[in-house]
Amino acid sequence: MNQSNMRSRHLLFSSSSSPISTELATQNTRGSPNFPSKELWAGFLVTLVAMVAGVVLFTCLKRQCLKKWKKSTKGVNLRKLDLRRFHLEELQKATMSFNKECLLGSGAFGNVYKGVFDNDQVFAIKKSHQSSYQTILEFRNEVELLSRVKHSNLVGLEGYCDQQRRRKPLTWRQRVNIAIGAAKGIAHLHEGVKPSIIHRDIKPSNILIGEDFEAKVSDFGLVKSGPMDGQSHVSSQIKGTPGYLDPSYCASYHLTPFSDVYSFGIILLQLVTARPAVASTRSQSRYHIIDWARASLEKGNVADIIDANLLTEPCNMDMMLKMGQLGLKCVIKSPKNRPTMIEVVRELEEALEATKSYECKQEPRVSSHESIEKDEGLSFSINGIGLEKFQVENDGLSINSASMQCFDVNSIILGERDDLKIINGGNDGAHLGTSNVVLL
Repeated sequence: MNQSNMRSRHLLFSSSSSPISTELATQNTRGSPNFPSKELWAGFLVTLVAMVAGVVLFTCLKRQCLKKWKKSTKGVNLRKLDLRRFHLEELQKATMSFNKECLLGSGAFGNVYKGVFDNDQVFAIKKSHQSSYQTILEFRNEVELLSRVKHSNLVGLEGYCDQQRRRKPLTWRQRVNIAIGAAKGIAHLHEGVKPSIIHRDIKPSNILIGEDFEAKVSDFGLVKSGPMDGQSHVSSQIKGTPGYLDPSYCASYHLTPFSDVYSFGIILLQLVTARPAVASTRSQSRYHIIDWARASLEKGNVADIIDANLLTEPCNMDMMLKMGQLGLKCVIKSPKNRPTMIEVVRELEEALEATKSYECKQEPRVSSHESIEKDEGLSFSINGIGLEKFQVENDGLSINSASMQCFDVNSIILGERDDLKIINGGNDGAHLGTSNVVLL
């Protein structure tokens, strides 16, 4: 059978004007018609069926992932509530683009601004921080809950703004480059300086992304000198960000470079899935992204958990699977069984090198409602280098700007998520005070 297949392939691709095979040449000399052999037709049909089956399988997987994504983001229908839906432009105009002169106060949840609208109504506009909501579903649930609160001594909900910014999803290759760059930076802290340095707060918002998607690790406010001679460092206080903290470190107070490896493993999982590290919307057994993604990655079914935005353009599923599985290696329960950051870099680079034969035959498609834009609200600079926030939002990775950005969680995007707002107001809406509040 193998010989027949080899002959079929030869017959299919030969461009010689001479007889294509000895068998056909013999048949021709005997006066037989010069028709393709049965083996050739069989091979052609098998190839055709395999191609069709592959296309059908890919389409089914794509639809399945998109269906799961839509289901996971489906929540309260805010349009059915008796609330006004404000446009972001209205709020910007009412607050002079959220000018500091309109700032009334700030807190852990967000900032409160005084907003004056065209009809002379005055509202307090509360603009949430990007970390205030893990998902859009949390925001919608809060709006629905507050809409039911009506009392003369309580702030009433007047409306909301959930306008989404237009963003361009990151490609699979850009995500891999971000992972490699960040891994190299962390590896240098661990093994490139003496004594070594443990970052202790590796998370998306502490990774800056440049124009060429070169990642730079930032925010060294919690750094600690590493232990000498491979010994662990006993910490008197647990520090870090929930969701990214190494459970072994939390249990023993022993800090090692492998605690950073654990945190980086969470980031790898997020680059593949674009999901928050922890989410109250998931079942208790899958509350953490590790538990949510583990089963699919161990079975090799990365399509079950991959960011749906990656399916809108050519994506190397093997690379995404390897990156996700490497993330699981980084979060192994026993720190000593985790790879070092040097090993993480090597595995990522080897996996990427293996994809060189993968060629995108079409340009990335950007829908008509997507664009690259700059978010001035989170712009800042270090040594003249423009930096911006880069975040993982609800279900996708995208960028807002081509300057330097900071990587954070909720859809993988660049820029601040200032599209989640709630408008609170009183009965008359005439005076600013406890009865008129706008929450963003």
